[in-house]
Amino acid sequence: MIHGYAIHPSATTVPTARKPTDEAPAADAATAFQAIRSARAFEDIAAQIRAELAAGRLKVGSRLPSERALSERFNVSRNTLREALRSLEHAGLIRLQKGASGGAFISERSGEAVVSGLLDLYHVGAIGPAQLTQARIWVESIIVREACQRATPEDLAELHRNIEQAQAATTAGDFALRAKTNIDFHRILARMTGNPIMVVMMDALLTVLLHFIRSIGERDNPYTLPSRRRFMKHMEEGNVEAAVSEMETMLKRLEKAYLSGLEPPTPADAAPAAASPAPRASRKAAAAR
Repeated sequence: MIHGYAIHPSATTVPTARKPTDEAPAADAATAFQAIRSARAFEDIAAQIRAELAAGRLKVGSRLPSERALSERFNVSRNTLREALRSLEHAGLIRLQKGASGGAFISERSGEAVVSGLLDLYHVGAIGPAQLTQARIWVESIIVREACQRATPEDLAELHRNIEQAQAATTAGDFALRAKTNIDFHRILARMTGNPIMVVMMDALLTVLLHFIRSIGERDNPYTLPSRRRFMKHMEEGNVEAAVSEMETMLKRLEKAYLSGLEPPTPADAAPAAASPAPRASRKAAAAR
């Protein structure tokens, strides 16, 4: 520690009017921060808070000292401090809460940073729809294999409920609900792996995928529910390879349908059904791409 700016316990004291059971864990008194001298001070502040998290001196749910206390310890203005806190909030490491009992709290849901980061990459064009759907197929195969081996009766019941909800949404003609319910099926599978990394990865991919699906609009999808039921039969029988194969086949079919929505209609596509064989051949060739 260069300047010995140890956090004083009073910096995290919660007003006595609050009940002890309502108090968030305070930042550890052993936590230490150093005065900032860099021209990009907000980055140094964020780096120090990350270091305290890595060292275990800041815990999930802990409330950081007040803005005034932190700005004094870092020797920066409140505007600089707020910039650092906003960057950490965007990264999913802290949550900023307003009100008398508010402040900056260490977040328990930092996986959201992966989701928002992937969505940002998609928005700026660093990730294309084809790369998105391809990665989804790869990751899903791993998840399905593990989910099959770990499935419990409760898991299977939840998957069956999801299928029935998707059927109801399809019958009602509710495209938005149908799409969300179908996506949720894959989130359930990811949770079944028991691995939070797979849950975060799949959640990020599915969030971007749902955004993409909504952007290309409503389309007929008569094969997903029959595929789901075949998939469940394989899973319940313990046939892992058949379950993986069924899921891959269905996802590749979906991928083809999704990506075809990106292609502008050609004169052949706009022609009546009785058009000459040549345009029909063109459509077939386009679909094979």
